[in-house]
Amino acid sequence: MTFAVKLSPVMVEQLNELDEKSKKLVFEKIKLIEENPFHFKKIHSLRFKKVFRVRLNLQGKETRLIYVVLEPNIIIACLLERKRDYKDLEKYLKKI
Repeated sequence: MTFAVKLSPVMVEQLNELDEKSKKLVFEKIKLIEENPFHFKKIHSLRFKKVFRVRLNLQGKETRLIYVVLEPNIIIACLLERKRDYKDLEKYLKKI
């Protein structure tokens, strides 16, 4: 099955704040997600059933790329800093 990747408005804002090296890394991960969206670790959410995360290290910070699979779409939701322990996850998912 082919999936269409869409970026949330929050993700677009976050990408604009990143440097070129970090953007390249994020887009490489998005290509992997597009090939197989169920490859990465599933996380729990109150709002959606199929929420996944990808581990990244952007600018020396442990970061998670959060995405939701709503067949036939993949919504790239946001980038979360790991040190905040997913506290903003539901806030960002509400904006999808």
